Amino acid sequence: MSQYWLMKSEPDEYGWDDLVAEGEGTWDGVKNAQASNNMKAMKKGDQVLFYHSRQGLEVVGIMQISEEHSPDVTTDPERWVVVKVKPLRKLGKPVPLKAMKQNPELKDLAILRQSRLSVAPVTKDEWDAILTMAGE
Repeated sequence: MSQYWLMKSEPDEYGWDDLVAEGEGTWDGVKNAQASNNMKAMKKGDQVLFYHSRQGLEVVGIMQISEEHSPDVTTDPERWVVVKVKPLRKLGKPVPLKAMKQNPELKDLAILRQSRLSVAPVTKDEWDAILTMAGE
């Protein structure tokens, strides 16, 4: 059974358009134990919301896990991992953080409870609520 996730990236460092241009990206540089454990739990085929952090503060697209975790050689490969992702589609309209905070269906969304968490699980109901907000 597929799981759902949300991953944050600063658009000036690696944004949605960068992922689309690459066709498949390596999600690396995550140095938070909880976020890394979430990446270790990801399975090929899981769907992921792509969230622009710092600038934009909004969910902009959907990607898919194309390769499960492996050591992150850009940091400490004994401790941190990477996953590979492929873009599926850009959302009909971005879903701003402010709107998510105002939606009672998202009151337990992990990134709202732990704002610094860069890789987080999303329930099916939360996923559906975000896609509805995006006009999908």
